Amino acid sequence: MRSRNPVFSRRGFSRDNGYAGFNTAPQAGGPAVATQGNPYAQGNPYAQSTGANPYAQNPYAQQDLQHGAPPQAPAGAGRMTMDDVVIRTASTLGTLIVTAALAWALLPVDDANIGRSYGIGIGAALIGMVLALVQSFKRKASPALILTYAAFEGVFLGVVSSVVDNRIADGAAMQAVIGTMAVFAGVLIAYKAGWIRVNRRFYGFVMAAALGFVFLMMVNLLFAVFGGGDGLGFRSGALGVVFGIVGIILGACFLAMDFKQVEDGLAYGAPREEAWLAAFGLTLTLVWLYLEFLRLIAILNSND
Repeated sequence: MRSRNPVFSRRGFSRDNGYAGFNTAPQAGGPAVATQGNPYAQGNPYAQSTGANPYAQNPYAQQDLQHGAPPQAPAGAGRMTMDDVVIRTASTLGTLIVTAALAWALLPVDDANIGRSYGIGIGAALIGMVLALVQSFKRKASPALILTYAAFEGVFLGVVSSVVDNRIADGAAMQAVIGTMAVFAGVLIAYKAGWIRVNRRFYGFVMAAALGFVFLMMVNLLFAVFGGGDGLGFRSGALGVVFGIVGIILGACFLAMDFKQVEDGLAYGAPREEAWLAAFGLTLTLVWLYLEFLRLIAILNSND
């Protein structure tokens, strides 16, 4: 399940990791229809191929040689369950929360130490970003890699949360946590009620909006680094508030796509290890949401 948020190769059982890249179900009177690029193609992407593939009857074959997809888990054995997703997600988020709490406690952000603490936080963020990219391009989930990413990301979140909470807006971290939880619950309820329908059109619109959003943020960052100040002002003032709200809405859309990927994985009998990818994707989305809330709270409470 690759990420479809800040990393953009994200969640979704993509063709590379064997999910929803091709429709392997043969059509009436014809061969299987390829639907490359459609992450919501119909048909079971874990189904074993037949015919020319001599390994089609081997439930433990490493991949479908015709389509490059992993085989469907044998009936009743090794399939992903909701419990698997919940446990892996809890483990990943738990690791992140523990390291964030330790960073908050052990890396003070007073005038004498803020430079060192912030430097450690930025370094942890860069390491976490590299680890997230590595996992995003890996064919299979690596639990150690995902948990290590969560640990470094937690250090970054702990430091940046402490900076905002202690130097800009008292209570900002708790407000950001509550906001993130509220969006998660709201999107989950809306998705289960059928008010949000994740399909190809939804996916295409969200990805186009997300690419544009990240491109503008990168341009703003470059102007800030080389021109000083707030760059183009996309992250400060009234314009910063607007972009913060847009970022939260995008995060909510990412959550809806997460839920769709997990639902499809359960329905299609995804292998149990895919639960780690579900946990990775959900963690990325929740981190995105938390940071957008934290940034928005900081802008609203800034004296600038």
